[in-house]
Amino acid sequence: MSNQQVDVLLVGAGVMSATLAAMLKELDPNLSINIVERLPKIAGESSDGWNNAGTGHAGYCELNYTPQNADGSVAINRALNINAAFEESLQFWSYLVEQNILKAKDFINPTPHLSFVWGQDNVAFLKKRFDGLSQHPLFQDMEYSEDVSKLKQWMPLIMEGRDNQAVAATRIDYGTDVDFGALTRGLISHLQKQNDFELKLSHSVRRLKQDKRGIWHVGVHDLNNKKSHTIKAKFVFLGAGGGALPLLQKSRIPESKGYGGFPVSGLWLVCKNPDIIKEHNAKVYGKAAIGAPPMSVPHLDTRIIDGEPALLFGPYAGFTTKFLKKGSLLDLVKSFKLNNMKSMTWAGLRNMDLTRYLIGEVFQSPAKRLDALKQYFPNAKTEDWHLATAGQRVQIIKNCHKKGGKLEFGTEIVTAKDGSIAALLGASPGASTSVQAMTEVIKRCFSDRVQTQEWKAKMRTMVPSYGQSLIDDAELLKEVRKRTLATLDLKK
Repeated sequence: MSNQQVDVLLVGAGVMSATLAAMLKELDPNLSINIVERLPKIAGESSDGWNNAGTGHAGYCELNYTPQNADGSVAINRALNINAAFEESLQFWSYLVEQNILKAKDFINPTPHLSFVWGQDNVAFLKKRFDGLSQHPLFQDMEYSEDVSKLKQWMPLIMEGRDNQAVAATRIDYGTDVDFGALTRGLISHLQKQNDFELKLSHSVRRLKQDKRGIWHVGVHDLNNKKSHTIKAKFVFLGAGGGALPLLQKSRIPESKGYGGFPVSGLWLVCKNPDIIKEHNAKVYGKAAIGAPPMSVPHLDTRIIDGEPALLFGPYAGFTTKFLKKGSLLDLVKSFKLNNMKSMTWAGLRNMDLTRYLIGEVFQSPAKRLDALKQYFPNAKTEDWHLATAGQRVQIIKNCHKKGGKLEFGTEIVTAKDGSIAALLGASPGASTSVQAMTEVIKRCFSDRVQTQEWKAKMRTMVPSYGQSLIDDAELLKEVRKRTLATLDLKK
């Protein structure tokens, strides 16, 4: 067994690890960095274009980010936070384009973001949502309409046969479709040209152990030649999607105790008729079914995946015990530990309705899936669509003093007290907020260096709003948004 020593070891060749590695290399080109990936290719799991919605999640169209309160008001704070986080991603991507590291057209495309509802109650909700959001500078460009003729211009396929129905929609014309797989491959391709960087594909992490000096000894197995070796790292990041939880548990850090995971799978209906694909140019999100998880909010999506246009509807939720699309059916069972048994059990008992809903979705007939599509595309025909498996997500389960354990649908960064290891758990909004998430990892785990003038200045070069609030500073928002829309060619 051979040994290797690096400054930074990142587990998982997805958008999170690629983003963190790219940021760290910009901050200090002398850092030695390794990425290890279990699969034989980059971005083969959650970051792959077919395994996620490709929506630049900015809160423009996702109704689950603006829940309605018991008094009828609409809460907008989460949408504001997500929008500001996505703006950070746009800033970093703009920096990479300006440095000729990436080409915008290779991974991001302007795609209007729309929310669409029907029925008087839902129309009233959407109007309240619009009234609340559009007053804030982050959302001041949002349009609202109940005019059928205008809605037909915005989304002709969806408006077929709705002349006598109460409908409404909101629209932002500079919404985005992002191919996170292409983005990840672009970042890693750039990293491979740098000194002291190495990508190890088809390498599985078998063990994690920290020595008395704080160095992590990571046992890695080469799946091709069946040999194992140890990588010693000063800092380890677990960015392996659904695989991050089992790896975090292997680390045995105190901060990992109590965490569990609830796996959720999904399916897409994919259009194979090019004439229909040409008629729809938007991401249109509706309201989720009662009891559905956030990743199951229905949407009819224009996509550009690997440079080719596509039209997807879904995702239809499902249940499996796998933590990764290419994982094991034993993943859920193996994740039960003495320290999370209480939280996993209570969260499971309190979410039996969700479990039943997901299992019901698994056994949904093709006719029922088509019926769901027809709510968004009334003239849809079975022969124009085929079923495809979407990505796998693992929602967070954690300790809760009042409830014993609770299920959460966001993302969470777990770090050791000494900052030597960090893991990203959860799903939505995920990749869209990767820059903010990885900035947080840098703040926590490179706290001494990020306080230096050199690193602060470089952070502000990469993300001009670093250390400031886009929610509170309208002038700063105006400045950075003008730059990103132009650099990434998002303004029509």
